[in-house]
Amino acid sequence: MAFVPAPGYQPAYNPPIPYTTMIAGGLRVGMVVCVQAKLPSDYNRWAINFATGQENSADIAFHLNARYDGRDRVVFNSRQGDVWGEEEMKREMPFKSGKVFMVTFEVTRNNFQVFANGAPFYEFAHRIPLDRVGWLQLVGDIQVEELSIIGSGPAVKGGLVLAAAQSNLLPMLGPPILNAPVPFSTSIRGGFIPKRTVVVKGILKSRAKTFTINFKVGYNNDIALHLILRLNKKAVVRNSFINGAWGEEETAVTKNPFKEGEYFDISFRCGEKSIKAYVNGTHCFDYAHRLYNFQQVDKLDIDGDANIVFVFM
Repeated sequence: MAFVPAPGYQPAYNPPIPYTTMIAGGLRVGMVVCVQAKLPSDYNRWAINFATGQENSADIAFHLNARYDGRDRVVFNSRQGDVWGEEEMKREMPFKSGKVFMVTFEVTRNNFQVFANGAPFYEFAHRIPLDRVGWLQLVGDIQVEELSIIGSGPAVKGGLVLAAAQSNLLPMLGPPILNAPVPFSTSIRGGFIPKRTVVVKGILKSRAKTFTINFKVGYNNDIALHLILRLNKKAVVRNSFINGAWGEEETAVTKNPFKEGEYFDISFRCGEKSIKAYVNGTHCFDYAHRLYNFQQVDKLDIDGDANIVFVFM
């Protein structure tokens, strides 16, 4: 059962490197790009480019280049007309061998804000207008586990052709919520109605014991879906809390992908009869609606032993 991302959310899992992808609808203020990756056994340098085209010769609005040569550093630059601009540099290397790392880019009106493993790392002022940027390139000595382009879609340059399966889904509304503190609570604008998607990406802490996500009815605190990871029992448990009582737990999964100290992303897709959950792009479970008026679900609560990378809905 393949996962079809909703318009506005553009993930890729384990893409081959070098990898080039179009940014659907073009780059704009408020968009976020997350790259979850690790280094291969033999490495020297890698780069992520926000480019104006898919060709190697295309102008590059932002070039992040990690270099490992005994003077480890991260270099930032841009290129126009085959001419590189003035190089900027940070002599700090948060992207280390033997450990999965996360580099996140947030596009603001004035710059690219870069986060390394959830912490602010660098700001690079725009040198090329954002409306020229429409492609993302990943090259060099890097193994990408997941790439997520968040906030992409047809709202900018018009005329984006969607796959038939996507055209039946509601677009992601955004904006994404980055590095949300845990415990975390937010409203679901418009409610968790059929064809809507909610994505939660995070990393489970070392020695994590539990982690919970609740889809709730705000006015009476009924829980349409209570997902709790019991890491010590390797259990992915689902239940509902309706009219003051818990129901029967469900534990069967296609595959349990949750491990202490590892990243995860969960996409919840609401349907007419059930909620489908996909973890890291793979189907994990279906949960049949137990709340009769499930369209009233309008609140998302998150708690437990994890750090949140982003919440997007």
